[in-house]
Amino acid sequence: MSKLLIILGIAIAVVGVVLVYAPGLLGWFGKLPGDLRWQTERGSAYFPITSMIIISVVLTILINVLGKH
Repeated sequence: MSKLLIILGIAIAVVGVVLVYAPGLLGWFGKLPGDLRWQTERGSAYFPITSMIIISVVLTILINVLGKH
């Protein structure tokens, strides 16, 4: 469990550095086909369905690969 938390912390730090120093690298995130966005004069709603599916698949693969001893 501690190894997973360390890896997760490093991954979050790397994403943070990328967002600060190279925001264009993740500019595609949230703008994929299937990410739903509704805007009206009273408000807006955003549902990043496709982006979350991609993140789920990538994390599942990483956890399965790193979890095997």
